[in-house]
Amino acid sequence: MSGTTTYDVVLLVEQPLSEQDARQVRGLHTDVADPVRYHVLLPVEDAAARVESALGSIAASEVLASPALVMDQENIEAVQAELLSEARGELDTCLKQMTDCGGDVVGEIVSADPVDALAAKVAEVDAAEVIILTRSHVVSEFFHLDWTSRARRKLGVPILHLLEQENFDEQAGEGEGVTGF
Repeated sequence: MSGTTTYDVVLLVEQPLSEQDARQVRGLHTDVADPVRYHVLLPVEDAAARVESALGSIAASEVLASPALVMDQENIEAVQAELLSEARGELDTCLKQMTDCGGDVVGEIVSADPVDALAAKVAEVDAAEVIILTRSHVVSEFFHLDWTSRARRKLGVPILHLLEQENFDEQAGEGEGVTGF
């Protein structure tokens, strides 16, 4: 490049961006003089942790785990491959949404702790800002255990926490939106 600086924004997302999410993120940078480059990080779930959590839920409900529920390493690897494939598709969706909104975007799937991966990417690209996009996590936010609170303690750049966008139909239906408050 010929000396042009880039305004790097690291975007940690919990799930694929909707069109509205991408427009909202892009809209935050319309007045930035330098070219803006988005670095999307999408954590992939750990298959072993998912299996352990499921078995813990069964144990917590005082139901004994049957031998059919015990998974060997081969099955865990198959679940991990499925989760990785799903995460790749979700990342492609994020990149497409941002590109469709005119964004210069790159992305990667991360398997490490999301906040550690975020910190590493911020240092790697010398990010000007961080955006964390999640669903609402009322309990973890209250106790400051959420990604945003952890990242604020760890990083020295501005951090914006956005909540995923839902239309009124989505909020009223399947338990995704916040109701009853």
